[in-house]
Amino acid sequence: MKKWLSLILVATLLSGCMPTLEKNDEVVQEDDEQQETSIIPNYQIDESYYRSIIPFEPSQTRGMVVSNLRSSYDIKEFETGLMRVAKEHFSTDKYVFQEGQKLDKETVSSWLKRKSSPNDSVGLNPYNDEKGSIEEQNEKNPIYLAHILEHNYLVKNDKTVKLGGIVIGLALNSVHYYQKEQWGATYETKISHEKLAAEGKKMGEEILKRLRAMEGVGDVPITIALFEQQAKNAVIPGNFFAYAHSSKGNSLGDWKSIDEKYYLFPSSKAKQDHREDEAKFLRFKDDIEKFFPNYNGVIGQAFYVNDQFTRLTIEIPIQLYGKAEIIAFTQWATSLVMDHFPEYIRVEVNISSVSGPEALIVKNAGKEEEPFVHIY
Repeated sequence: MKKWLSLILVATLLSGCMPTLEKNDEVVQEDDEQQETSIIPNYQIDESYYRSIIPFEPSQTRGMVVSNLRSSYDIKEFETGLMRVAKEHFSTDKYVFQEGQKLDKETVSSWLKRKSSPNDSVGLNPYNDEKGSIEEQNEKNPIYLAHILEHNYLVKNDKTVKLGGIVIGLALNSVHYYQKEQWGATYETKISHEKLAAEGKKMGEEILKRLRAMEGVGDVPITIALFEQQAKNAVIPGNFFAYAHSSKGNSLGDWKSIDEKYYLFPSSKAKQDHREDEAKFLRFKDDIEKFFPNYNGVIGQAFYVNDQFTRLTIEIPIQLYGKAEIIAFTQWATSLVMDHFPEYIRVEVNISSVSGPEALIVKNAGKEEEPFVHIY
């Protein structure tokens, strides 16, 4: 009897010490036309992530990014990178994320078109006067703007939330692709970074004025960011390179540079700019090959912020036969990750076969002694 009483007492004391999760916040979302009851989840995965308002309200432009951007690498980076830009003015502890609600599909489609005449006030891409050869036309007037992405950030005030900020991403082409005839061969015109940046900034100023004229926007703070899309055969994503912020009114502030860049490991560009970092990757690659030759190639995506190596994603396609071999390979790869890469970078290794994902290894930045390892 005394034993059970002791157990009950310990359980009671423990339960008293355990933290109690707060309830999710139920709020009324203010809108010019209607008011809706929504929920803000109390739990936040990480302070670097925004909480989202529930029920999730998809943007009317949903799906357009998939058709307008060329690769899954660019699609992912365009969306997640825009959230990183948003944190400059809209902190994750004060603002709640919502997909864009001001720009609909028809509006975005019309803005992405070429100007139908020199005086066209809708299309943002340049008017093509069709003088000269097709090559000359596309060299002179390439398509600069590939997509417009809107994110909304809501601010909570007691039991209500309202629009507190808008962030717009402009995806710009580093290469313009065109055809001389329908179903014919595809040709390309390369666009210099300086030219696409200049065009993107002009478009950003114009988009700000158009947003300010929309119902429900008014003097809501607006950030506009520029993203350079990679060529369609690239195996690394593009990057955001500049942003400007307007707290109110029709003028953007000064454009600020964003120093973010992806490198392919191994590559001549990585060797030129970050020789030591690439050398670490190559030693890892060599050790993988030495003990497990049944693989099709190891490649890495290295991410730099302000010229500092912060993240490395490694893809390892394998030809293994049986679960025991997969477990052995994963354990060996994990030991190599811990041995070869410094603690200040985050390393993610995706091991896959023709059957699909086989294992995941994640080493977070910092002094964590144990990485996360999962075998599917």
